[in-house]
Amino acid sequence: MTGWWRRLFGGGVPEALAGSLERDEHVVASSVLRGGGFLFATSLGLWVPAEDGPRRVGWHLISKVTWGNGVLELIEARETGTAGEAVLLADRPPARYVLETAGKLPDVVHIRVNGSIRSRHRRELPGGGAWFVQRKVPGRDGIVLQVRPDPGADEDAVRRIATEVASMIRQTLE
Repeated sequence: MTGWWRRLFGGGVPEALAGSLERDEHVVASSVLRGGGFLFATSLGLWVPAEDGPRRVGWHLISKVTWGNGVLELIEARETGTAGEAVLLADRPPARYVLETAGKLPDVVHIRVNGSIRSRHRRELPGGGAWFVQRKVPGRDGIVLQVRPDPGADEDAVRRIATEVASMIRQTLE
């Protein structure tokens, strides 16, 4: 494919992601990072640079993303366990990416992250609160309940309430 055709219509997989994408995954936006590297937004998540090569952060595991002054700041969640059918999360430290040219990447990331959220509710608990978020996981059927407690929130209370909420959701869907 000639260079101008590829730039105009896209096509193929970027060399940095060759062999890494799922069969039905496709790149929808990308940006060059200042100092080298890329960010790639795909149908399944945001590919970020890592020591051993790019890695995908699923849209459902991005707790927060902000864009300003050429910097995309990402707070990624990690799964810490389950409570019934709910998935418990904890936030990783923020990662900052300085983009050479933003293009449509910030808009695509914003749309994809918000598009994965079906509902959200904050509940105060002993020692802190927790966010209860129902999200669509890209590439899977159905919705998952994610619970992200504040640091210091009572873990037993979080687990108990998360289990109850997940059970109530399942019952309403049956």
